[in-house]
Amino acid sequence: MNFSSQLLEDAVNEFAKLPGVGQKTALRLVLHLLGKEQEEVSHFGNTLIRLKEEIKHCNICHNISDHHTCSICTAVKREKETICVVEDTRDVMAIENTNQFFGVYHVLGGLISPMDGIGPSDLFIDSLVQRVATTPVKEIILALSANMEGDTTLFYLHKRLKDFQIPITTIARGIAFGGELEYADEITLGRSILTRIPYEGSFIK
Repeated sequence: MNFSSQLLEDAVNEFAKLPGVGQKTALRLVLHLLGKEQEEVSHFGNTLIRLKEEIKHCNICHNISDHHTCSICTAVKREKETICVVEDTRDVMAIENTNQFFGVYHVLGGLISPMDGIGPSDLFIDSLVQRVATTPVKEIILALSANMEGDTTLFYLHKRLKDFQIPITTIARGIAFGGELEYADEITLGRSILTRIPYEGSFIK
């Protein structure tokens, strides 16, 4: 792609680094911003800078938050004794959109993936074990994507948590194998939460 401006090319290249954004889409976005008033573009840029500088992670569940403890963990009406373990913030948002879960979350920050060099120590697994050991918990729901990395993480988490003698369940397999949790439709995901099954009773052994 030939550019008439080095500044334009640099901006397009930066946008093209975003997931799912190719050069043509990046060019369209940059040209769109160029057509906006200076104040709007400044606000756009400052919003991203503030996001990076001021965003926090909940000191309990590790979800993205504006405060040191997120609104879900501080909500009085949430069932604090039911913990739903998810990969990242996108999965929290997906499950919240179903309006079928009223417990709290624990965000791992990823999945175990030896191929990518991601091991248990790279995730918030130790803090989950510590949380279960120090607070009253009646059920742990393992709501991870139905793929190889998700199943590997499920197996490891069950191994670390089974000695606490707490029911460990996993969401029903209404989600196709290889599917990402965040892309499941709300009805399917909601039913998967409601019809969760004991981990040891699932097809994974």
